Amino acid sequence: MPIYEFRCEDCGEEFETLVLSSKEEVRCPQCRGEKVKRLMSVCASSTDEGSSSTASGSCSGCTATSCAGCTKA
Repeated sequence: MPIYEFRCEDCGEEFETLVLSSKEEVRCPQCRGEKVKRLMSVCASSTDEGSSSTASGSCSGCTATSCAGCTKA
């Protein structure tokens, strides 16, 4: 079950939510607005050796442990 990141176009709140169906209505938890935009998430994976790497084609400011907060979509 995927957890997606969203930004509310009404109040600017960024939030994560579990989305069970593509038809499910997502509302902002702050203002209850319906105009939300799904953001590109940065995913990380780890190997048997304990190191991790990003699995997303994000900006160069993102690493396995932190994101520079870019808004590439």
